[in-house]
Amino acid sequence: MISINQRSAVIVRQMVDDGEALGIRALRLSNGVTVVDCGVEVPGSLEAGRLFACACLGGLGQISFTQQTFPGRDAADPCFWLPSVTASISHPPIACMASQYAGWAIRLDKYFAIGSGPARALYAGEDIYRKLDYRDQSDTAVLMLEGRDLPGEAVASFVAERCRIRPERLMILVAPTASLTGSVQIAARAAETGLHKLAELGFDIRKVKSALGQCPLAPVAGDDLRAIGRTNDAVLYGSRVFFTVEAENDELAALIDKVPSSSSRDYGVPFYELFMKYEQDFYRIDPLLFSPAEVEMNSVSSGRTFHAGYLNSSVIKASLLECEPC
Repeated sequence: MISINQRSAVIVRQMVDDGEALGIRALRLSNGVTVVDCGVEVPGSLEAGRLFACACLGGLGQISFTQQTFPGRDAADPCFWLPSVTASISHPPIACMASQYAGWAIRLDKYFAIGSGPARALYAGEDIYRKLDYRDQSDTAVLMLEGRDLPGEAVASFVAERCRIRPERLMILVAPTASLTGSVQIAARAAETGLHKLAELGFDIRKVKSALGQCPLAPVAGDDLRAIGRTNDAVLYGSRVFFTVEAENDELAALIDKVPSSSSRDYGVPFYELFMKYEQDFYRIDPLLFSPAEVEMNSVSSGRTFHAGYLNSSVIKASLLECEPC
């Protein structure tokens, strides 16, 4: 069986060995846990973000940089481009949902963070694992945290205990939202967002055999709250996802229009504005909003490809470039 923790650990060790060039720093806590600062007290880098995303996918995805062009309305509103991140993913249910998905709420005393990465598959305390035929077996664990605070010894020991491993076999990577590393690793989540939406719609995600996602790279914002807005807008209004699936045409035809973010009642409002409207409570936002902007699903049995959604240049321009909407 594929061990996403073992595969991820190889990547993280590479990052630690090349820490100076990547703009990151590894710290060894007194209990033996390795904490890798990827942007809290260090600058991080694009390459650190790429490797962070690869490790978060359990070593089952390839991450690359390219660019994305967004059309304008007319000659007075010209097209514009942004750097973008492309993720090509094997075994998407395992890579995206058993590993990359940010679903482990870690609470201890005053510390709170949402964990992603392959360590989740050792803890396996989330409902999503009931929909997956996968459990990892590893004496090493890798956890990713999106936040501004590095975890201390108590939090690290808590995670190691839940993963049932020795503390010295745990590696925790941390990147703030408003950082180069943070922007890259979030942009690499377009396919994961689409897969989670499919699961929420009742589709058997084990039918998804490969995934490719492209998402604009949000420019680093001045603070984490603004960065939450930008990075979410990049996915919701600027990402494209292509799934190869083992499903019949009738099933895909009934499903496809429900998958993109445009199917949500909250669609069309920049995420920062929406977040503030709901008093910074994610759970008040329509859960159907959290989806890629544009989705294609290719049936391997019939060869037919189904398409829904579109890129929203106006919101992308207003949010990521802080320009007036078209």
